[in-house]
Amino acid sequence: MGRLAQTEGLTDVQQEIISTVRGFVDKEIIPYATDLEHKDEFPEAIVEGMKEMGLFGLMIDEEYGGLGESLLTYALVVEEIARGWMSISGVINTHFIVAYMIRQHGTEAQKQHFLPRMATGEIRGAFSMSEPGCGSDVSAIKSKAVRDGDDYVLNGQKMWLTNGARAGVVAVLVRTDEGADSVYRNMSTILVEKEPGFGAVGNGITVPGKIDKMGYKGVETTELVLENTRVPASMVLGEAPGKGFYQMMDGVEVGRVNVAARGCGVAHRAFELGIAYAQQRVTFGKPIAQHQAIQFKLAEMATKVEAAHQMMTMAAKKKDAGERNDLEAGMAKYLASEYCSEVVQDSFRIHGGYGYSKEYEIERLYREAPMLLIGEGTAEIQKMIIGRRLLEEYKLR
Repeated sequence: MGRLAQTEGLTDVQQEIISTVRGFVDKEIIPYATDLEHKDEFPEAIVEGMKEMGLFGLMIDEEYGGLGESLLTYALVVEEIARGWMSISGVINTHFIVAYMIRQHGTEAQKQHFLPRMATGEIRGAFSMSEPGCGSDVSAIKSKAVRDGDDYVLNGQKMWLTNGARAGVVAVLVRTDEGADSVYRNMSTILVEKEPGFGAVGNGITVPGKIDKMGYKGVETTELVLENTRVPASMVLGEAPGKGFYQMMDGVEVGRVNVAARGCGVAHRAFELGIAYAQQRVTFGKPIAQHQAIQFKLAEMATKVEAAHQMMTMAAKKKDAGERNDLEAGMAKYLASEYCSEVVQDSFRIHGGYGYSKEYEIERLYREAPMLLIGEGTAEIQKMIIGRRLLEEYKLR
């Protein structure tokens, strides 16, 4: 373990968890990741290993069978996993968001029903806001849920579901007619249970095949089609219709810390690959690491890795302290994803022609990094959030 991306003040339990995950990543993920990624093959053995370590229940309270750990611990775990293979972090990210939303906003019956099985990984969660015609503009969603007696009937098409096929519960944002004067108060989050698999999986739910992607392979990304899907009204999150947008945004803040952590992990790995290769590759009679041009690149890369890590941990700590962290989460997501892209590109350049070869790990990272620029809100959306919050904080009086 190098000097970069260290976190001060961790408890013995946190240090043990991070150390265990780091060892797992080095032994069970990094040696196999590139081969699995090129085959676009789901990492069954790796996921089983994460189940055994209890990672699916990391942030779920102990009373529901989880480890009861903090957002900071979760973020540091994600950072380590993304350092090995970013797709693996996708397996647990949306699962964490859904578990967090149920923990924060769900009824006791919903917690009892879902959290113990989510803690063991028996069922996995997926998170669904986007649709074919809207992403960051959440107000434009068209999927609807209409009350019919003790049920809601759902119709619509959702997009970009990580874990869409393997999930057993999907937190779906839909329009409900609450008679409010704001579109944001006419949305509800509904917990839709489904059978894992592709195609028609029952109850009017269809999961079309995997969306083929440039990177972020291995883990599936899917659509979700709902046709007269009947769900008990008790599955409205918190049994509180009209609060879905705000519940989802709370989950997205956790997701943005996660994306920042992924950016930190991928950037850290790119730096490790770059500095190792620079000491092995010889040009003009000496390792390229001894050329000033390459030393400048390494210095810039390391500084960006460190800065992103510190921003990410600060955002997580604020959330753990019960403070509003939308500003910090937006900053962390924006900074970490941009720096990740830059560090990966610099490492790619250090590798020269070999970086373009699929034999070298940096080729995979080069295709993975762009996803972080758009996941959980684009860089432009983050800057809008940051700008608005700054104007609130520094409003002229």
